[in-house]
Amino acid sequence: MTIDVLTFGCRLNTVESETIRREAEAAGLSDLVVVNTCAVTGEAVRQARQAIRRARRDNPAARIVVTGCAAQVEPDTFAGMEEVDLVLGNDAKLEAASWRGLKDFGIEATEKVRVNDIFSVRETAGHMIEGLEGRTRAFVQVQNGCDHRCTFCIIPYGRGNSRSVPAGAVVEQVRRLTGNGYAEIVLTGVDITSWGQDLPGTPKLGDLVGSLLRHVPDLQRLRISSIDSVEADPALIDLIGAEARLMPHFHLSLQAGDDMILKRMKRRHLRDDAIRFCADVRARRPDVVFGADLIAGFPTETEAMFENSLKLVADCGLTHLHVFPFSPRPGTPAARMPQLDRATIKARAQRLREAGEAALAAHFDAEIGRLRQILVEKDGIGRTEHFTLCEIAAPPASGPVRPGTILTARITGHTVRALTATLAEAA
Repeated sequence: MTIDVLTFGCRLNTVESETIRREAEAAGLSDLVVVNTCAVTGEAVRQARQAIRRARRDNPAARIVVTGCAAQVEPDTFAGMEEVDLVLGNDAKLEAASWRGLKDFGIEATEKVRVNDIFSVRETAGHMIEGLEGRTRAFVQVQNGCDHRCTFCIIPYGRGNSRSVPAGAVVEQVRRLTGNGYAEIVLTGVDITSWGQDLPGTPKLGDLVGSLLRHVPDLQRLRISSIDSVEADPALIDLIGAEARLMPHFHLSLQAGDDMILKRMKRRHLRDDAIRFCADVRARRPDVVFGADLIAGFPTETEAMFENSLKLVADCGLTHLHVFPFSPRPGTPAARMPQLDRATIKARAQRLREAGEAALAAHFDAEIGRLRQILVEKDGIGRTEHFTLCEIAAPPASGPVRPGTILTARITGHTVRALTATLAEAA
């Protein structure tokens, strides 16, 4: 074992873990475990602590560095673990000097916590990477942090305020990754639709997407990791309808479907705004599919309020759901609101998941007989344009397909978890 990076949470952490690996290797470090944590739920923190203990058992001689959002928000939690050698802040983890210092000066007992005020960070650099280990699609960070203060969310305290990567740096990174053979690029960030608000001229996300599609003609597929529908600008909506290279799958930060709960969450949209957005986009791009984050059991949620969230799955035509049972995060306003009992929260989360499973099954049924472009990931498994998992029935006669290849296939059926398909030339 030389350098092992354990990644929890979002796609942004995936990108940052690659930067961490690169900087640690460049510093000449070895026998190092880095745990890049997530703070979005209490369960995410528990899983990170469990992984740290496991890492120590498996690598008794290694140094263990804990970083990421949970380390930024709860440094003392991890510093108090005897298995941990260093707790590193969320901005410092991306700085070459942090890893060079670890090589040159080691870890001092008096410096076990190196975490600064994340709100003092004003810029986000475009960290240039050649690719992501073991990945067939590449994630590109275009933004970090968040200026909003949803009452349930701890992430701004782990990431700081919104900072955008300048468009030129993003274009350069995408051009480099495309040149290295990546057929699909995913733009990622904490609040990606706020991109540009801190840059000269306050450009919008649609401007960035348009620039990428114009200036990187070899880019085959561009995907946006998630969007806040209320921030989606007109240029972005136009591109969704006009650009085939912009993939027709969008993950929405909806969180709830009841207006009172949305207000108590301090969200900036209402139920009808979400429904209208989905209808407007679907009118421009009829084959679009939507995913969404939904929280079950937010404080004060009545059964009627929950039913409004449940109905949102059909009213918005959602396909891929990420369901979160509400988890109070210390320090957030929602943690001080009247809480629901855990049994109710768990039951409501299960009902949302069941609605999501039914919606996904309906999507599977509607795909049968269609031709789709599938980006192969491994062992005959890939993703369609709609980010739907697909199993390709048989490899071509020439042998196994290289991961990262895009194949045309006809959808023939589905299992519970994935579509099944046959290569078009064999159909």
